[in-house]
Amino acid sequence: MPSYTAPTKDAAFILHELLKVQDAQIPGFEELSADFTSAVLEEASKIATNLLQPLNAVGDHDGCTFENGVVRTPKGFKEAFEEYRAGGWNGLDLDPEYGGQGMPYTLATAVGESFSGANMAFVMYGGLTHGAYSAIHAHGTDDQKSKWLPKMADLEWTGTMNLTEPHCGTDLGLMRTKAEPQGDGSYKISGQKIFISAGDHDLSDNVIHLVLAKIPGGPEGIKGVSLFIVPKFMVDDEGNIGERNGVSVGNIEEKMGIHGNATCVMNYDDATGYLLGEENKGMRAMFTMMNEARLGVALQGLSQSEAAYQNAVIYAKDRLQGRDVTGVKNPNGPADPLIVHPDIRRMLMNMKSFNEGARAFMMWGAMMLDKAHHNDDKDALGLISLLTPVLKGFLTDVGFDMTVQAQQVYGGHGYIEEWGMSQFARDARIAMIYEGANGVQALDLVGRKMAQDGGKHVMAYFDMIKTFISENKDNEELADFLNPLKDASKDLQEVMMYFMQNGMKDPNSALAGSTDALHLFGHVSLGLMWAQMAKAALAGMASGEGDQDFYKNKITTGKYYMDRVLPAVKMHKARAMAGAETMMALDADHF
Repeated sequence: MPSYTAPTKDAAFILHELLKVQDAQIPGFEELSADFTSAVLEEASKIATNLLQPLNAVGDHDGCTFENGVVRTPKGFKEAFEEYRAGGWNGLDLDPEYGGQGMPYTLATAVGESFSGANMAFVMYGGLTHGAYSAIHAHGTDDQKSKWLPKMADLEWTGTMNLTEPHCGTDLGLMRTKAEPQGDGSYKISGQKIFISAGDHDLSDNVIHLVLAKIPGGPEGIKGVSLFIVPKFMVDDEGNIGERNGVSVGNIEEKMGIHGNATCVMNYDDATGYLLGEENKGMRAMFTMMNEARLGVALQGLSQSEAAYQNAVIYAKDRLQGRDVTGVKNPNGPADPLIVHPDIRRMLMNMKSFNEGARAFMMWGAMMLDKAHHNDDKDALGLISLLTPVLKGFLTDVGFDMTVQAQQVYGGHGYIEEWGMSQFARDARIAMIYEGANGVQALDLVGRKMAQDGGKHVMAYFDMIKTFISENKDNEELADFLNPLKDASKDLQEVMMYFMQNGMKDPNSALAGSTDALHLFGHVSLGLMWAQMAKAALAGMASGEGDQDFYKNKITTGKYYMDRVLPAVKMHKARAMAGAETMMALDADHF
């Protein structure tokens, strides 16, 4: 049976020694003392270890059931959900006016990794609710916010997002779900949505669906899409639950992973709905939820990689196989532990260096979002908007690969369900697909985000790297980090120039290299994080305080990333600049 320990020590290092949150000059951050964040992270760790993680395998094995129109979650989920809900964890960073605790999103991100690493499928029920809350909070009327948000903040009611239909996923302009105005401010919603995570269940008293639909007579395509609040049960003006709305579950999907989360086919038959935001501006409102969800999915890629890595380390230390080629390391046993072998070390170091770099990148991104929202900082918003597809695409692509490498450490046992390693890979796999498949993230990056505001945010990204390198150029101890970062950054800039020069003349040449460009951005971003963490760790060592072994190990792990992982940018650069000719050459009939 796998185990899980929340990475609280590394999160604390990132918060206080890398990001220096108390000095960030963001409202609310001054309260993030080391003692305070430690208390929050430790309590979250207990919830993750004692409450959520023991149900992870249960959810995977038992799954959700659907009988006579009723969806039931796996054994133990309902009781755990009540305890999770009672702790107020889902509202950690939500608006206190509507039931939240008002803490920074940055801290909620650190907590969220712990919960997702312990039980990804379980945490999705709250995660979808958090996103629906955010959309209503950003685009709802005062009456809508007062009516729906308080009970969503404490998970008495949960939420969903309904986009996909059987005939359309990414191309939402093709949707057929209709919203007929009723003359009293409400609409009748009719249509079918599929792949709806947490679409129905037995965990909450009501489910508040956010549903994309078209009002008849509106513009064609995506410009004619509106967003509606459609509750499972009707709610009166006093907040009391009434009769069942015209919302039902057609089926729950049998999936590769996240078995503990109910992925539903949702049928809307003249269901009463309420417009959220403006008519025909539904995608603007939905993207509030989707952009938050994409960061949450990035966190899932990291969390599953971390959980898989922890178990692979335990196995590599315990399993005796073969002898160290440089000499016996376990003379009292029949063989040496797996961890002595270089190829096992390669996989473990790949995982460790990715996880720690990705964690820093994730929390840095969360702080940019806090800075954008609390300081009304448009530059910070532009930077995190640029990097959101990178976070989502890169962390889930590589996160999945890391779960597979963790399986590989186990050898044949990694392929046997009894050991539990396949669940991490199966659960991580969906993160590359939902909330915008990673190929779409890459297209968004090169087709929209890089050129946004005249390329201002891409230039700011490169300036950030140049400034860090310039400010630390005389620090010889950082040379092993700064030199590879500088070279990798130049490679990324060359790819950007190639896209700018060729994209208009031959759009396929840029789009063909978009995924490689996204991975280039990802590697350079983690390279920057590792250079910054190395600086923080060196400062910790110079102070003579703190855990000196932690700092030394941090630097060693970072050097591994710079030496053995960051060079992948050369491959991605070559592929990104290879153009589209060979990719597009074959006739469709020749495949």
